[in-house]
This record gives sequence, structure tokens and C-alpha cells, in this order.
Amino acid sequence: MNLAKRIPHYGKVLTTSMSHFWQQPSQFLRYSTKPKTGILMLNMGGPETLDGVHDFLRRLFLDKDLMTLPVQNQLGQLIAKRRTPRIQEQYAKIGGGSPIKQWTAIQGERMVEILDRISPETAPHKYYIGFRYAPPLTENSIEEMENDGIERAIAFTQYPQYTCSTTGSSLNGIYKYYSQRGAPSDMIWSVIDRWPTHPGLVNAIADRVKEGLMKFSEDVRNDVVILFSAHSLPLKVVERGDTYPGEVAMTVGRVMETLNHSNAYRIVWQSKVGPLQWLAPQTDAAIRGFVTRGKKNLLLVPVAFTSDHIETLYEMDLEYIEELGAEVGGNLHRAASLNDSPIFVEALADIVYNHLRMDRCVSSQLTLQCPGCINIHCQKMREFFSNQQPLLDSFKDEPEQEQQLDQRTN
Repeated sequence: MNLAKRIPHYGKVLTTSMSHFWQQPSQFLRYSTKPKTGILMLNMGGPETLDGVHDFLRRLFLDKDLMTLPVQNQLGQLIAKRRTPRIQEQYAKIGGGSPIKQWTAIQGERMVEILDRISPETAPHKYYIGFRYAPPLTENSIEEMENDGIERAIAFTQYPQYTCSTTGSSLNGIYKYYSQRGAPSDMIWSVIDRWPTHPGLVNAIADRVKEGLMKFSEDVRNDVVILFSAHSLPLKVVERGDTYPGEVAMTVGRVMETLNHSNAYRIVWQSKVGPLQWLAPQTDAAIRGFVTRGKKNLLLVPVAFTSDHIETLYEMDLEYIEELGAEVGGNLHRAASLNDSPIFVEALADIVYNHLRMDRCVSSQLTLQCPGCINIHCQKMREFFSNQQPLLDSFKDEPEQEQQLDQRTN
């Protein structure tokens, strides 16, 4: 895809697809001089080794932004300990650990290579990985950014669709870090909190769907049902006003428009945990239901995951396609995750490029809490990022003031 034809600013900045830049040396000796703009790529993360599974689960079950449990400090530790052997078995079946850090590094490196070229005034750019539950942890990456002397810091969620349980938790983590540190940041922070309908994201997913459909024989291809599968949420979270289900639907709607509604489709939900009611239908239940009704050709599409991890490699590939598919007699395939998709990486760069030019620290959506919010940190987090606006305004004025001073001096 040539974003020069789809995104207005590309007509002035670039005239060709940016993918060819990856084979050319950067015009900047990045990181040999102090980086100016830091992009913190926020995600849940995943253990890289089997030994890291317990710590990953412990952090996850102790996160009160993600879930609330009675006597959570004790119960969360116990649940993590009990679940560790089973989750280790799952990771062992997908190679011994999560590849999400490796994919995020590839995406980040290629993203900043593009940004250095299309946005020289904010360069050098440097990406950082901020995982919530596995190294590199968000707080450690923030310290690295501070030590690097970053001037502009962008908290960039890698969840295209916002939910308080993921992006909200990561942003709360940044606020808590500075609150506990008791000292202001040396950087000016702003947030990219959601991007469910960005043209690059939509086109990247549509491209993967097209590739996935080619796995079916031509005589059944038009009959394939596309199942867009996203991580589920407890209904009590949705009922508080979380925007996640609607934003997932927005992404799916745009993708299907791009595909000219070539196939029937549904949104389904995976990874339910515990006895509470969650978003439905669950992916496995939908597979059973469609196959029972004669719709045996099904394409699973990860729509809320931007790279492979346990939910795609184990849950979708092994549990749903291999095991459940064989059990019910379905013809199941999965569309590839975005991973190193050139279209997707161009989209990441474009999102940051536009954000840098918006001169806003937070979106209007981020300023609004859920009407039924019960998290005491959510409002403080929003205030923390909103309070960066005067600093950003002053930062933007500095180059202009320096230019005026130079003119008077000359």
C-alpha cells in the first residue's frame, strides 16, 4: 500500500512508499547523538523463557487496574503459583516463550527509521518497549528514557482499541511511577491512546485476511466465514462504560468495507478466565456453532493483537484450529498476525508523525472517564498527562523564539 495516496500529509512529505527506506542507511547516526523524541511502545508483554512465567503471572494477578480480587496481595500470589505449571506447558508448545518482545523491537526499529526521515525536526527518534508484566518493564524503560535525555516522550499504546484493562493499566503505571518517585519528569509526555480506524491498520489487517482466504480452495473461498477474534472482557467492565467492544467493531467494520464485504463475518471473543460473565460469543463456542450449522470453512483473524503471542500461537493455532477443528470436523485457518507487515509499520510511523503535529498531550477520549469508573488512579492519570499541555506549548514555542532571537542578532 502506498500511504502517499491515502494520507494527506504524505503528498508533501513523501511521494513513494516508505518501505524502500528500510534498505537505505539512515540520514541520522541515530543514538550516536542524544535522541530527542522517545516513543514508549506499551503492551502487556510476555515471558521470554519458561522461568519467567511465574513472575509474569504474579505481576498480572497483582495488577488492580486489570482485575480486583479479595485480599489481592495474597490471592493473586496464590493464583499465579498454581497457574504457573499449566501456563509453562503452553509456552513450551510454542517454542518456550513469547515472541512479542522480538516483534515489538522489529516494529519499533523500522518505525523510527521512517520517522527520522519524514520528521527531521523531531529526530533523532528512539523507541523503547514498556511491558506491564514482563521485562522490559515500563518503569525501567522510563528511567532509561530519562537517562537518555529525551525531550518529547510519547506513550504509544500497541493496543489499537482502548480498554481500561490494558491501555488504561499501562498509562496508570506511568502515572504511578512518577507519583511514587515524587519528582517531576524531565520529559514532556503525550499519549497515543487508541487508533482503531487508522487506514494503515485497516489495510494491514485486510491484507492479512486476503492472504488467509487464499489458504482455502477456490471452490469454497467465497463461503468462508471470517471470525475476527479479540481478547474478551468481563461484562462488568463493559457495563462501566469501557469503549473496547465498540472500538473493536469499528476496526472490523472498516476492514470489511476495505474487503468490499467479500465474506460473511462475525466478531468473537477469546481468553475468558474465571466464573464471571464475559463478552460473547466465545471463539471456541462460535466455531462449534458454525460447524454444527454446516459452515465448516472458517478463517480466524486476530483483530486486537498486533503481533504473535500466546493468544495466537497457542490458543488460536493449537487449541482452536488444530484440536477443536479436528474434533468438530471444520476446515479452519488463521490469518497471519501483523508482525513485520510493511503496511503496518508504515502505519505506526504515520500515527506518531501525525501525533507530533497535533500539539495535544491527550485525546478528547482520554480526558473522559467511564461513567461507572471505580479506579481511583484513572482520574489522576488523566490529570498527569493533561498537565503536560502547558509544558508542550512552551516547548513548541522555543524554536520560534530562538529563530526570532537569531534574526534580531543578525
